[in-house]
Amino acid sequence: MPETKTLPASLDAIIVGAGFGGMYMLHRLRGLGLSARIIEAADGVGGTWYWNRYPGARCDVESMQYSFSFDEALQQEWTWSERFAAQPEILRYANHVADRYDLRRDIHFETRVESAAYDEAADRWTVTTDKGDVVTARFCIMATGCLSAARLPDIPGISAFRGETYHTGYWPHHKVDFSGKRVAVIGTGSSAIQAIPVIAAEAAQVTVFQRTPNFSIPSRNAPMDEAYEQSWKSDYRAKRLKARSMRTGILYDINPQSAIEVSEAERLAEYERRWANGGTAFMGAYHDLILNKASNDTAAEFVRNKIRSTVKDPVTAEALAPKDHPIGTKRICVDTDYYETYNRPNVALVNLRRTPIETITATGIRTSDAEHEFDAIVFATGFDAMTGALLKIDFQGRDGRRLSQEWEHGPRSYLGLMVAGFPNLFMITGPGSPSVLSNMIVSIEQHVDWISDLLGHMKARGQGCVEATEEAQEAWVAHGSEVAQRTLYPTAASWYMGANIPGKPRVFMPYIGGVGAYRERCDEIAARGYEGFRLAPERAAAAAAE
Repeated sequence: MPETKTLPASLDAIIVGAGFGGMYMLHRLRGLGLSARIIEAADGVGGTWYWNRYPGARCDVESMQYSFSFDEALQQEWTWSERFAAQPEILRYANHVADRYDLRRDIHFETRVESAAYDEAADRWTVTTDKGDVVTARFCIMATGCLSAARLPDIPGISAFRGETYHTGYWPHHKVDFSGKRVAVIGTGSSAIQAIPVIAAEAAQVTVFQRTPNFSIPSRNAPMDEAYEQSWKSDYRAKRLKARSMRTGILYDINPQSAIEVSEAERLAEYERRWANGGTAFMGAYHDLILNKASNDTAAEFVRNKIRSTVKDPVTAEALAPKDHPIGTKRICVDTDYYETYNRPNVALVNLRRTPIETITATGIRTSDAEHEFDAIVFATGFDAMTGALLKIDFQGRDGRRLSQEWEHGPRSYLGLMVAGFPNLFMITGPGSPSVLSNMIVSIEQHVDWISDLLGHMKARGQGCVEATEEAQEAWVAHGSEVAQRTLYPTAASWYMGANIPGKPRVFMPYIGGVGAYRERCDEIAARGYEGFRLAPERAAAAAAE
């Protein structure tokens, strides 16, 4: 267990969250000579990869790219065992980073931030925790993650079930043995698509309850190829630079042609090549797949036909074939034998569009046409994405403004970094930035570096307060909405839009303009003296000068 430490009463910065964003932020702040501590709810580092321990949990970005680039020695010395790393290996990497840079001494584990209030007279935040800590800090930096507020569905009787229950986002740290058990899985998003094949290989019976099918591409995961690993390590700097200029922050080949400008034979050959190679690079088959519905239809139908040719039962295959959203407009999934799993005799699919769940009972699940008995229920029902973890904290900014009220109609920010009316409060990969539409570590590094450069700029000039202006924020929100509307993304009822949370405003939350364009814009803003931000001297220094 982590040792109990007392938070200092006063700091330069409080960081909330000890995932990759929080750990790198702490490392950079130390380099600036600023006093900082991380407050973390878990008893270990890793963020997403600490909590998401469900069977089959694996990253959908290739290992050689899902890693830090700030330390050449680190990226040369660390060796990944697979093309797509599994959760235990990524968690080992997170722990290695924490140990390598001696970060744990400044992390306060098993502690949650409950509130943060801004004191205008002192230009400081007062942060309170569930342990009774009260600490003031000039800067408050949120590294709470985009997918960290797990949610249970609003199903009647959810507490009545007497068997075992699990949520993929809060999986136990011990091995869960499903041998000989009848297991229900509710949901068919990314975590379910990864978990179902693994659970089905062990359980006596798996019944999947699906409301909305999702597109999934085979990962073609394999042990790390040494030659492939060396091709990256021998040219990491150039490859990283190229990746940062791309829309997703992931280096893969994007075909500059339109899907509807080529012959059907050429198009099918390209899709087959991408399908055989595996991974989300499938969406790079043609440059306009997220822009042009006719082009997107060709890719979507190709994947639907792959599902039909894989799943032997035609009724099940048709239920698994998504038809209500363009491919890629919901998070495209990456799997290992997901569709093949439905050919197993111990796996069944319940189509909730036809027979919805009425209630969970003491012994199982009752739908509109049947009673199903289970020994265990797995809720793969996702997260209150992007805003959920932030809104769990009672933030009070300038003039008593509450973040929950400011975001009542959807999140508003400048660059996904700051919110007008909340000085010295930063978000790492917040709503309004590329975040979940990108390689998260690329976006994390860019945000942390940008925030660090700004704080260094302020420190050198005796400035103690920075705040986004209302005008800059409104212009950025309008720009983000305009760019999103040029794509097919808003046509899907996705968690990008908050559609999975009843009552949540339907707003497209991430910035879709791309990692490369976003980075250029951030760099331009910094070069212009942090355009759109209001910077002011430290209160103490200003008072002394009077």
